[in-house]
Amino acid sequence: MTLRIAPSLLAADFGRFAEAAIACQQGEAEYLHFDVMDGRFVPPITYGSQLVDALRPRASTFFDVHLMIIEPERQIENFAEAGADGITVHAEACLHLHRTLGEIKRQGKRCGCAINPATSLSAVEYVLPMLDLLLIMTVNPGYGGQSFIQAMLAKVEAARELIDRNGYSVEIEVDGGIDNETAPLAAAAGAEILVAGTHIFRHPEGISAAIRGLKSSIASVDPSLGLRCSGSATD
Repeated sequence: MTLRIAPSLLAADFGRFAEAAIACQQGEAEYLHFDVMDGRFVPPITYGSQLVDALRPRASTFFDVHLMIIEPERQIENFAEAGADGITVHAEACLHLHRTLGEIKRQGKRCGCAINPATSLSAVEYVLPMLDLLLIMTVNPGYGGQSFIQAMLAKVEAARELIDRNGYSVEIEVDGGIDNETAPLAAAAGAEILVAGTHIFRHPEGISAAIRGLKSSIASVDPSLGLRCSGSATD
């Protein structure tokens, strides 16, 4: 497994999405994270499948679509056709979670399920065999720039143990409050994909420097974790 960085467009300049996508790819980010919000499941409204469609010709990075919306089953096909590589839905938003995850798989996309800080791992235990990705929110969803909830490290560790014990092929992603201090903690707990928004797009030295810094921060705590990062931490 390799550790991957997933810049979240939620923190980018909404008037310059194409430039942001290109800059993330040039900065060797492996994923591009789309936080899709509907104003109902979470308070803000962000963007829809049209943005994925518009950016798909601009970047070859993995398009990681995170649906923070109610009735996500109504939008899965739209995002799949727009060019999403992976689609993640919230366990809390799905009345029929198993069926919704099955639709993602039917569309041929990597299948993810997210859980909020207050949601137990038991909410997804019975669908773990269907998943390619488990997204553990390390902030309450809806707004960028929040502080990492330290208590979620225990949940990441528990998820890692549960997945490994059962031999499931499920990657763990964390989203919220990721910076040079929290990235190594999340990685050590068992996370493999780190979503970072504000830290990357508001970094004083730019997007590439922010991504390099995250990878270096992981390597500085545990060299073996740094070696797992895709790309060099010292480029």
